Formats: sequence, C-alpha cells, structure tokens
Amino acid sequence: MILRAFEKKDRDALRQIACNTAFLGLPYQLFIDDKEILADALTVYFTDYEPESCFVAEENEKIVGYLIGTKNAQKMNGIFKQKIFPQLFKKTLLSGIIFQKNTFIFLRNLLQSLVKGEFLAPDFSLKYPALLHINIAQDFRGQKIGERLINHYLNFLKENNISAVHLGTMSENAKEFFQKCGFMILFQGHRSYLKNHLKKNASYYILGRAV
Repeated sequence: MILRAFEKKDRDALRQIACNTAFLGLPYQLFIDDKEILADALTVYFTDYEPESCFVAEENEKIVGYLIGTKNAQKMNGIFKQKIFPQLFKKTLLSGIIFQKNTFIFLRNLLQSLVKGEFLAPDFSLKYPALLHINIAQDFRGQKIGERLINHYLNFLKENNISAVHLGTMSENAKEFFQKCGFMILFQGHRSYLKNHLKKNASYYILGRAV
C-alpha cells in the first residue's frame, strides 16, 4: 500500500469510489440516474481546480482510497457557486435526468431539506480554512488507510502554513473515526433528504482540528 499525490490518470477511479460511497453505503443509483453528474458534484473542484491538494492510496496499481481537499474553503465555495454549479445545473436540465424518477425524488427531498433550514450551519472557514473529504473503497476499510491519509494531509497542510482543517459528515462511523484522529465536533444538525431509504433522519456533523 502506498500513498501518493493525485495524478490525472487516477480521476476515473477516484470518481467511482466517490459515487459508491456518497450515500452512507446505499447504491447511488437509488438517488441519481447519471453517475457523471454526481461525480462532478462530489469531486470536480478538487480534481480539476486544486489537484495538488489531493492524495490517493494505491495497492497493486489500483486506487483503493483517496483524500481530496482544499487549502482555502472560501475560495472553493466561490468557484463552486460561480463556475461548477451553473455547469451542473445546465447538464442536469439538458440530460433530462431531472424528470427520471430517482433523480426527481432525490432533488425534491433535497429541496425540502433545504427549505427546512437543514443546510444552515456556522461558517468555520475562517478559523479552520482548509477542508477535506476522504473515502476508502468498501473492501479496504479497517486497514488504517484512512488514518494514514489523514496524517499525510495534515503534514501537507503544515508544510503550506495552513493552521486548521474542517470537514462534514453524515456517518456516525466516520464521526467516531475523525474524533480518534484528533478532530472535535464543531456543529451537529440533521438532514432528512435520505429518510425515504434510511427510515430516519441522518445526523450531520462538522468537525475540525488544528494542524
């Protein structure tokens, strides 16, 4: 198992893992009828705009996990709103997937969650300027790959004089993992847009730690 910087050749494998792990272990096909649009929403900023802040875990030339991040979450949010979201919106309309059953129901539930204020949370990007997302392929979990990626990324941030990092998760297991890695809970809320499949609201956590 080796950890290394992200390369363009890793893009497809990284996007596949992102889709497979996007919905708390549930198949992404239950929610989105176009994998490429989902993968763009989850990863395109990191792989296309800030690839130097992305890292992968590789075993026998196979990508089995990744950590994608940004040194400046405020800059990332600006680019997402100005460039990436309009492109995603256009793709969604032109592809027609918004009228397909799974996507329509998911977007309806997402909008309802938004209207309820479930996406409102404090902005921690001033005190914790960096942000990360990490995912490990299902068959390779429990091998401390995630811990190694986190430590690798923290060293990267330290080398770049970044003082702290934060992240968001709806996974209880992930929350406990990050706490073991020295992160503390900064905010807790809930999200209801997966309730049709989870049969309950999902807790949402924002965690952070100094580098």
